Parts: sequence; C-alpha cells; structure tokens
Amino acid sequence: MHWLLLIIAAVFEIGWPLGFKLSSAHPERFWTWISFAIICMALSGVFLYLAQRTIPVSTAYIIWTGLGAIGTLLIGILFFGDSASMLRMFFALLTLVGIVGLECTSK
Repeated sequence: MHWLLLIIAAVFEIGWPLGFKLSSAHPERFWTWISFAIICMALSGVFLYLAQRTIPVSTAYIIWTGLGAIGTLLIGILFFGDSASMLRMFFALLTLVGIVGLECTSK
C-alpha cells in the first residue's frame, strides 16, 4: 500500500512543473495553473509523508524525485516539443536504473 502512495506522490510531483509551464503558456489562465501547481505540491508532499512512514526516507525520496523527473521529461517531450535525443533518453534510462539499483541494494 505504501508503494502505491509513493507512486501517487510521484505523479503529483510531475503536476507542479506542468502547472508552471501551462501558466506561462496560457497567461489568461495564470491563476488556474498556478493553483493547480500549488495543489500538486501539497498533495505530493502529503503522499510522500504517508509513504515514508514505512518506506525508508532515503529510498522514498530518491524514487519520488527520480520518477517525478523522468515523468516531467516525458511530458516535456510528448506535449511541449522538448528534445528527445538519444543522449537524453540514455541519461533518463540511467536515472531509472539508478532508482531500481538503489531499491535492490537497500535490503
């Protein structure tokens, strides 16, 4: 259950940079998107708190930030035309391998 809470926290972690991006892309809805970003920040923190009650803080934090970073990268590529070069994908893969590696060696 706590792993699910951590994944939910990571999804909300993706929401706040998305809200910032959309607030600058759509200035007529600035406060809507800034509010979205703030709500995502708060929910991300709450779900991280709930998850790390049983998951070690170091493990929870690296997974939370890593999945948030990779998710934000993918949203940037898919929806905002960010570069999807082979090197960027390689380094994103290294981030993912690092997350899995840290979890596998934390026991």
